Amino acid sequence: MEKSIQEIEHHYDEMNIVCERPATLLDARMHYCPGCGHGVAHRIIMEVVDELGIQEQTVGVAPVGCSVFAYHYMNIDMQEAAHGRATAVATGIKRCYPDKYVFTYQGDGDLAAIGTAETIHSVNRGENMLIVFINNAIYGMTGGQMAPTTLINQKTSTTPYGRQQEVMGNPLKITEMLAMLPGAFYVTRQAVNTPVNVRRAKKAILNGFNWQKLNKGTCFVEIVSNCPTNWGMKPVESNKWLEENLLPFFPLGDIKVPSKEDIEHA
Repeated sequence: MEKSIQEIEHHYDEMNIVCERPATLLDARMHYCPGCGHGVAHRIIMEVVDELGIQEQTVGVAPVGCSVFAYHYMNIDMQEAAHGRATAVATGIKRCYPDKYVFTYQGDGDLAAIGTAETIHSVNRGENMLIVFINNAIYGMTGGQMAPTTLINQKTSTTPYGRQQEVMGNPLKITEMLAMLPGAFYVTRQAVNTPVNVRRAKKAILNGFNWQKLNKGTCFVEIVSNCPTNWGMKPVESNKWLEENLLPFFPLGDIKVPSKEDIEHA
């Protein structure tokens, strides 16, 4: 049974559930590397779906990349998309089934590289969906190549001496770019590297799902994450590197938020 935004807000203020596998997260061993943030992101998305009571009304779209196997873990309707085309596929699903809760789950190489056009135009049109963007500043599945979000001087398999601005350009702050578009309703950047940040990221996901009821535009949640394997670090080291390097360049927090008038009648 779906709950109102006010009921859910009260629940999250209380945070009654401390640790429990949501029913919508399948009891399957995840393939992600030890310490990877994808598993945490999966969990909080499914916690929100479970707690909102919208399992039967939710459709997720996962394209190529580390996110491609999300349908092995999320016990909801899922649709695979070609690399970079998740928001285009999600647009079609949402327009055919406007009462469904539709979200995409995409990495930086997907959303901010091959899928830049689809992403920008979907948000500019204000498609009524949630886009979850996992930013670990590298290509994870295909060998650790430089991504659009790779930092200056960061080493990858295609930038062994570090990314050079004069050759490869600057890292792309796709979230700030999308916040400027009129179709963007809610835009935020969060992380899952600490318990506090996990809680904030979960609240952002909650907003993204809940505010689809308003039909006022696209909700976009960036989650800054780590990639221990392709960064060549142990999990603890990768979280420290994330805090010291990624977060100063990709600061956490809300970038575009709806007004109280927009949501008070939800």
